[in-house]
Amino acid sequence: MKTLTSWIDGAPVDARPGDAGFDLVSPIDGSTLCRVVETDRDTVDRAVRSAHAAWRTHRRSSIAQRVAWLEALARAFEQDAARITEMIIDTIGKPRRAANFEASRVGAFIRNCIAELLTGRGEVLPLDSAPAGAGHLGYAKRVPYGVVAAITPFNAPANLLVQKLAPALATGNAVVVKPHPTGIEVALAFADLARRAGLPDGLFNVVTGDREAALALAAHPLTSVITLTGGVVAARALAQAAGARKFCAELGSNAANLVLADANLDDAAAKIAAAGFEASGQQCISAQRVIVEQPVFEAFVGKFVAATARLKVGDPRDPATDVGTMVSVAAAQRVHALLMDAKAKGARIALEPRIEGALLSPAIVVAAPEAARILREEAFGPIVVVQPARDLDDALAQANDSEFGLQGACFTSSLDAAMRVAEEFDCGSIWINEASRFRLDMYPFGGVKDSGFGREGIRYAMEEYSQLKFVGMRTSR
Repeated sequence: MKTLTSWIDGAPVDARPGDAGFDLVSPIDGSTLCRVVETDRDTVDRAVRSAHAAWRTHRRSSIAQRVAWLEALARAFEQDAARITEMIIDTIGKPRRAANFEASRVGAFIRNCIAELLTGRGEVLPLDSAPAGAGHLGYAKRVPYGVVAAITPFNAPANLLVQKLAPALATGNAVVVKPHPTGIEVALAFADLARRAGLPDGLFNVVTGDREAALALAAHPLTSVITLTGGVVAARALAQAAGARKFCAELGSNAANLVLADANLDDAAAKIAAAGFEASGQQCISAQRVIVEQPVFEAFVGKFVAATARLKVGDPRDPATDVGTMVSVAAAQRVHALLMDAKAKGARIALEPRIEGALLSPAIVVAAPEAARILREEAFGPIVVVQPARDLDDALAQANDSEFGLQGACFTSSLDAAMRVAEEFDCGSIWINEASRFRLDMYPFGGVKDSGFGREGIRYAMEEYSQLKFVGMRTSR
């Protein structure tokens, strides 16, 4: 059976007899895919020290050199996109079309980072605006931190890795990645491709394992930035381990999508169905709560059920499949328990799911009582709750009655309503007439409240992974 071990200094770490570890199981058929070695603290230390040494060696690399490395990475990843697609399907059960789209984004994202790097900005400061500053010159520039520790999730193992890796490398850092166990194979494939593309050894290392490896990485004294995409509980533990260092976190959500009475209901139903259920709802911005103004509530529910029923559920390897398996049997059972909780507390079930192993078909809950867990927790699965609202005031109050605030959406034909929602919806980003799962790479993406802090997106991630340095000099007496 294949064994996955850490990658340090351009090569896999040799597995040793007696290494602690665990098996990864296919969500599609329950077969054992591979064994993952649980990296110990000594190996984490070796990975970080390797990255730190590589950063010190290459910290003065020119922008032209970094551009060449990134361009070679983009080409290598693009040439191997088909293999990466198969890994994503096999390890997390993501449907083929979605997995292919994810793998195809990698090269484009890296090239967008190159474009941003080539137009990097500094700033000359008017020091003589203060009397004492006369005869002085000052400028600010962006410089790397050193070693970026990146903890990545399972649901987009290629995309959410490159969202951290490329901006960090572009700004002159070294990176040590600790992927979610189901994303390790993709991360190791990336590391091998980076070596072949000519990226200097040590600038990109991978440590395998689970919780303890992540904590050891965050706590290491030579890591300068910790960046996480994951859950609130993990963020709190990692932030405590990191102490007083730069910490960026893109965390959970139970994304609200508002549907106002003047919206195009067919369009809203189709877009929200895709946003709620494709890839089994396992995206942090998947539509979870739909809040609909009362005059169109029942009409929307009917259209939403119909739009959801048109989604194809089944084998993720089938190119026609919209909703495949969840990442594990346990995940499917956890989400199904949210449905049972809402039903037991009096909610109407407009679309009953079927559950077969790790496959859970879409579930639609209607008018859940306030005590239902689905209104508070992050489902991270193919379940959506539709709630009535008296008016826009009530819809906004319900949308904001959450510990989360990552990305939301509103469907309306009123510019006034759209502008009010844009101002009063407490979230990091808001889309009008697109559902909450719509995302592009060039805008600042991140959350408020328990949805995190810091921003991703090409330019904004590059700013997070670099810091301002001021240089001043006296030019005359």
